[in-house]
Amino acid sequence: MFDEMHIEDGSLPRKAYTELYKWLSTQNYNQLSKKAAVAENIFRRIGITFNVYGNKDDQERLIPFDIIPRIILEEEWRRLEKGIVQRVAAINAFLSDVYNKQEIVKAGIVPSELINHNKAFLPQMCGFKPPGNIYTHIVGIDIVRTAENDFFVLEDNARVPSGVSYMIENRSTMRHMFPELFADNKVKSIADYPKHLYDALAKSSREICDNPTIVVLTPGVHNSAYYEHSFLADEMGVELIQGTDLELDGGNIIINTTAGTQKVDVIYRRIDDEYLDPLSFNPHSLLGSPGIFDAYREKRLMLANAPGSGIADDKAIYSYMPEIVKFYMGDKPILNNIPTWRCSEKSSLSYVIENLSKLVVKEVHGSGGYGMLVGPTSSNREIASFKRKLLKNPSNYIAQPTLSLSTVPILTKSGLAPRHVDLRPFVLVSPEGIKVTAGGLTRVALKKGSLVVNSSQGGGTKDTWVLES
Repeated sequence: MFDEMHIEDGSLPRKAYTELYKWLSTQNYNQLSKKAAVAENIFRRIGITFNVYGNKDDQERLIPFDIIPRIILEEEWRRLEKGIVQRVAAINAFLSDVYNKQEIVKAGIVPSELINHNKAFLPQMCGFKPPGNIYTHIVGIDIVRTAENDFFVLEDNARVPSGVSYMIENRSTMRHMFPELFADNKVKSIADYPKHLYDALAKSSREICDNPTIVVLTPGVHNSAYYEHSFLADEMGVELIQGTDLELDGGNIIINTTAGTQKVDVIYRRIDDEYLDPLSFNPHSLLGSPGIFDAYREKRLMLANAPGSGIADDKAIYSYMPEIVKFYMGDKPILNNIPTWRCSEKSSLSYVIENLSKLVVKEVHGSGGYGMLVGPTSSNREIASFKRKLLKNPSNYIAQPTLSLSTVPILTKSGLAPRHVDLRPFVLVSPEGIKVTAGGLTRVALKKGSLVVNSSQGGGTKDTWVLES
């Protein structure tokens, strides 16, 4: 297990944590606990909450926030950033290809059935290229650090990645509560993310118009990420709307305002493909608006991210990412994948069945930590139950080794204690290039020994610092 704060014997801090280590040695942990309670009250007052799907109480919850920051050196970050840019460029090239010529299928690199029979693949997008040929304007890449101090990509989130509002609010809270830490550490800023998001959307839509009207489309207040939808609309200075606010008028999508009707040029949509347009997708959807997709196909409107981009989130497609990167970028991946067994393949399925107690098994379209098995922490009964599901529909699952994720300290009632973490950097794509926000969202497993960092499964978040050299 790699401890990101301490060197191997635990006596001294690593370079990134030198100043924080000095500061912590002067702190009273009872006072720090009181500060943590203040931070929780700030989050509660602001309304930084989320809903857990399937929660019987249907109550909003606070995402636990740990006040001990996670720190990354700039030289480490530069390699991560370079690898993320390479990967996101490959994902966009892959999406453009699979919805047009499918050269990667013709080359025998990715099987046709994995593309054309995939429920995330939208035939309605075939033969169409969005403005600027950009499919993924906003991307989240989940990264883990292992016991060998190597960075690996755990998942790609190219559909509707969430969590950026927590990244920004975590930083704002830390600056408010511990200004002295920011005086002693040169931490790269993330405050301009909403501005960069707006600019990326505006620049990507130049094919449609020069001065676009941008809106954020939300499913509504009951969505688990509604706080984030509201936050980003407010920070960008744009309207937060629901599907019922939109109308089709002469082929354009419009909204009604106090000044009259206004054409909408860009929709940053936080609605899944299926519910976006009842005329083109799920006819029973009440969340989207009729005509959105036709206006999009006629390039009267830009959607971010593009419908159908979720195929890049598929965990079976993930297993081909090293080949995908090499095919489109002409070079080996800078950031490696975690070894992955595709349960749709007979030999892989046999191995997974025989080793369920050692592996992590995930649904190919799963998210949020739902529908997965962590073998080493599961009971015999849970493993037997999951085995039946796996055998019933093996193509719905992939498996990976149980990794020894790196740890960073959190504040507990008895002081500092190590907990496992991952990292979700946020990426913005425009015709001018690919921009990675310095840091991202660190998610932390608050339970001792747990490897599950998702907030829906009891995880929390941390402020993530990238230190300037």
